[in-house]
Amino acid sequence: MKALVLVGGLGTRLRPVTYSVPKQLIPIAGKPMLYHVFDLLPPSVEEVVLAAGYRAELVERYVRDHPPRIRVRAVREAAPLGTGGGMKNAGGGLSDPFFLLNSDVVASADLAAMERAQRRSGGIGTMALTEVEDTRPFGVAALAPDDRITAFVEKPEPKDAPSHWINAGLAVWRREVLDRIPSGRPVSFEREIVPGLLAGGVYGHRLSGYWDDAGTPERLLHAQRLLFDDGRGADPRLPSGSSGQGPVAAMEGASAAGATFGGYVTLGPRVQVGTGARVTNSVLMDEVLVGAGATVEGSVLGPRVRVPAGTSVRNAVLAADGEAPAP
Repeated sequence: MKALVLVGGLGTRLRPVTYSVPKQLIPIAGKPMLYHVFDLLPPSVEEVVLAAGYRAELVERYVRDHPPRIRVRAVREAAPLGTGGGMKNAGGGLSDPFFLLNSDVVASADLAAMERAQRRSGGIGTMALTEVEDTRPFGVAALAPDDRITAFVEKPEPKDAPSHWINAGLAVWRREVLDRIPSGRPVSFEREIVPGLLAGGVYGHRLSGYWDDAGTPERLLHAQRLLFDDGRGADPRLPSGSSGQGPVAAMEGASAAGATFGGYVTLGPRVQVGTGARVTNSVLMDEVLVGAGATVEGSVLGPRVRVPAGTSVRNAVLAADGEAPAP
């Protein structure tokens, strides 16, 4: 079996970090969010195909330099094609059925169980669904008593939402769905294709555990908290010589002697946190430098950001050309 993972998005809600780094490579709980998606795949999956768009070369290089447990290949798109166009472009040679996953989903989903449900149903597809209060940012499903999806509306106004069960960005589809997608133009799979598939039998698979998409700074940090609390953080220990409260995931070459932590922190490769500095509920990417006595809280700092000694950064998203102000 194969899985198709959509990694073509621009990550606009995580700018300015995503001007230079695709969001799938932002580390949360000690490893890139893309690798947490790989972790969801059951043993039946032998290959992952990345439908790659924005900064595809960086994703390809990272996967090559940090091979995951499963074989991965990328198929680039020459221009943005949307979810459906990306599927069509990268869909050659997929298994029948195949998994389809968004690359920014953090969940406790049992995809093997969803695969079994799909095979039992005999339908054209099965979509993981999660229940939320605010359905506006998502696709929303109406469900029959047997969980067959009877209607699907993308990003409806609250008064028009048929339920509170939304598309969780995880699905199993028969390969024939690719034949329904036009070639050579951008296509929204959710808006243009899914409604027309319902007659062929599309079923909902209700998730009962945690779920979030890491598409905004707030949700990215919440997703990191979920992963840490589920024990899925990479070696969540306080760095040598530091104090305070974990979990903290310190990646290769990170140092923080004399620093204090308030929990739920990822330190990317070669991050340096100075003596007397305090970091809480944040992601610090490659080679970030936090000066002595500085404070970082609720923030995402892109590669090589410098936080001057004695300054405070709170609830911010910073890239290296948007450094923290001097005191």
